[in-house]
Amino acid sequence: MIPGKLLILSAPSGAGKSSLAKALAASAPNVAVSVSHTTRAPRPGERNGTDYHFVSTDQFAAMVKEGRFLEHARVFGNYYGTARGSVEDLLVAGKNVVLDIDWQGARHIKELMPDAVTVFVLPPSREALHERLVGRGQDSPETIARRMREASSEMRHYGEFDHVVVNDVFSAALSDIRAILEGHFGDVRPVMLDIAALLRDE
Repeated sequence: MIPGKLLILSAPSGAGKSSLAKALAASAPNVAVSVSHTTRAPRPGERNGTDYHFVSTDQFAAMVKEGRFLEHARVFGNYYGTARGSVEDLLVAGKNVVLDIDWQGARHIKELMPDAVTVFVLPPSREALHERLVGRGQDSPETIARRMREASSEMRHYGEFDHVVVNDVFSAALSDIRAILEGHFGDVRPVMLDIAALLRDE
């Protein structure tokens, strides 16, 4: 059996990478999204084992000590990690595995697994990103303001990635990512954004 490909999606919070990862997996039987571990509390509608593996801080620390994560990081006061065993098992089984992680985790895994394909997902504008964060109805105004500040820092790392996709029209962004996974790079839309405006601090 031919081993699967590892596709890493990164983006600022609210840019839509989790939705894109799930839609990609839903549209292709040979694609699986790796379910990360986290110490944060579930959001409304999230299911343990499907959206995340929700664990205590002590459980997470034990997994770190045992070397069970490919990467792990603290984000907004909570810990997140990608389990080594589940990713490797899926790849060996011939599945294409999608990781939904931040730029730091992407950088670390790319060092460990150079064949991994990395994609940074950008929002079409800062205004659109803010609207999406508000529209989720999950965060307080203070948290949204913090996420917007963090977004500027996170998006400055887009140049470290193999590919950049703009999530302006969801179906088009999904097609771009599918084309990247399949190696059809000529079908990926060019990035047409005012990057300087997107990255400005506010």
